[in-house]
Amino acid sequence: MLTIHAAPLVLPVGAAAVVDGAVAVDGDRIAALGPYEEVAAAHPAARVRRWPGLLAPGLRQDRARELLTRCYHPDPREADELGELPLWGEDFERIAVTMDATRRAGSVRRGLQRMLRHGTTHVAGPFGADDPALRTAVSRSGLVVVRVAPPPAPVRQGVPGLDPFAAGGDLAGTAHGPLTVGGRADLAVFDVPDEAALYGGGPRPCVATVLAGRLVHRAR
Repeated sequence: MLTIHAAPLVLPVGAAAVVDGAVAVDGDRIAALGPYEEVAAAHPAARVRRWPGLLAPGLRQDRARELLTRCYHPDPREADELGELPLWGEDFERIAVTMDATRRAGSVRRGLQRMLRHGTTHVAGPFGADDPALRTAVSRSGLVVVRVAPPPAPVRQGVPGLDPFAAGGDLAGTAHGPLTVGGRADLAVFDVPDEAALYGGGPRPCVATVLAGRLVHRAR
């Protein structure tokens, strides 16, 4: 079924922003993009999902391998003991000593799920033959693996962030690519008023993530 995702602001990246914009999704592809009134008129039978804030391309997580292999993502049932944030460094090493394959797989799965909650649709690879369990988990998540230049330095200090913007990049540098008609429907929606609000230390709640046309995260 064709779905229209509408938001007060659509940022396609590489093209002008669209106020009161919309993206029509047919299967895993973008069927139309533009002002909501025009998109809705062209697709009168489409289901409409209205979102607050701004709609943008899905984001790319360049630290995915480190976040999945050098961090532990606590189970909600462990929150009282371990908290909710990824554990790394000495905390990770202490857990890793006794972590069996089942517990590691659960951590990886939760890490992938939490990436989706931050608008991530693409992750920097590769995830090769040296770790088949990790490669399988990433494949099953539906996240797209892309090859990018190595980051300038691994995560060594500070709490590793699942938020792709934590690295300090702008939307053009953090998005997986532009939204284009005929392109794959990988979208992220943030409850912020404009692009500037995506940066800095303020909250930037991701209210929806669409992966290949499927709504895989919804906060409201």
